[in-house]
Amino acid sequence: MNNLRLDSPEIYKQYDPEGMLNRIHEFPRLCEQAWQMAMNFDLPSDYTRVDKVVILGMGGSAIGADLVASLVVPEAKLPITVCRGYELPAFTNAKTLVIASSYSGNTEETLSSFEQALKTGAKKLVITTGGKLKAVAEKRNIPVFSFEYKAQPRAALPFSLMPILCFLQRLGFISDKSQDLTETVSVLEQLSPRINEDIPLSQNPAKQLASKLYNHLPVIYGAGIVSEVAHRWKTQLNENSKAWGFYEVFPELNHNAVVGYQFPKELAGKIVVVLLKSSLLPQRIQLRYPVTGQLLEQAGVSYQVVNGNGVSPLSQIMSLILFGDYVSYYLAMLYQIDPSPVKAINFLKEQLGQNKGE
Repeated sequence: MNNLRLDSPEIYKQYDPEGMLNRIHEFPRLCEQAWQMAMNFDLPSDYTRVDKVVILGMGGSAIGADLVASLVVPEAKLPITVCRGYELPAFTNAKTLVIASSYSGNTEETLSSFEQALKTGAKKLVITTGGKLKAVAEKRNIPVFSFEYKAQPRAALPFSLMPILCFLQRLGFISDKSQDLTETVSVLEQLSPRINEDIPLSQNPAKQLASKLYNHLPVIYGAGIVSEVAHRWKTQLNENSKAWGFYEVFPELNHNAVVGYQFPKELAGKIVVVLLKSSLLPQRIQLRYPVTGQLLEQAGVSYQVVNGNGVSPLSQIMSLILFGDYVSYYLAMLYQIDPSPVKAINFLKEQLGQNKGE
């Protein structure tokens, strides 16, 4: 494969008929748009009277909640639990704010746990484009943050992340993030033109990393505020690139994963570890990056460090996300595959649909 194909406009026309690249281009604007919509949304005043938050979601609709939860851990005045599955946590009660997030509004796991939430006294809020979730919520007079954005759910990340972050701020559970949002949009707007498809491979670090990952097994490492960013990279490589991918988190990986670098030896040359790093991580965590790199080198495993941009935690997180989205997209182009469809997921849903009630 000639990686210089990434510098040919024809490859994007040929393998991206649904315009995933355009969705990535829109990412900075969507962050600003979703934030402003959330600022203008009518939140019930009594939603401040809770002592915990439970967020329901799956896949691309849940990762926004995961990212918010990891971002606000150092300051949140109450626990935030992300529920990925069919069951609502048993501790849900009248002092809980339950936020159901589903792009389509028809995610069966989210609908199941939300139906359970309806039987509790919990405060409830829905984030969706429509579907059954919106219909059920409106019938019960539950506030619905509704948005219109035609894309794969994973490409609508700003609409599953920014509203939750904004609502937590408006309810007084975290500090004001308005300035961080302004900085983040600026950082993203500066980053995208430096790594978009018009920048040649020789000067484009996102294309270079995609080329490095081509025909290799990507393993993404993160820590602290970028732990869930590593998760996002993994899922984008799965869904956009149709590729295997895994992620691990510091410092836990230093207590097990590093011991497993030895075998099977044949895999060493086929693995690339990407270490996502933020300058805001605690010093003891930052020290682990170069030492882990040494262990990877000793095992014959290639690795690369990717740093977040900006001053605020939010800008560092979002810049790494945007970089990863471009990498996963370019890798799809190298594999000569349309990044948009998720045929395996659709097949799974069809099979499950045939077995409802069993």
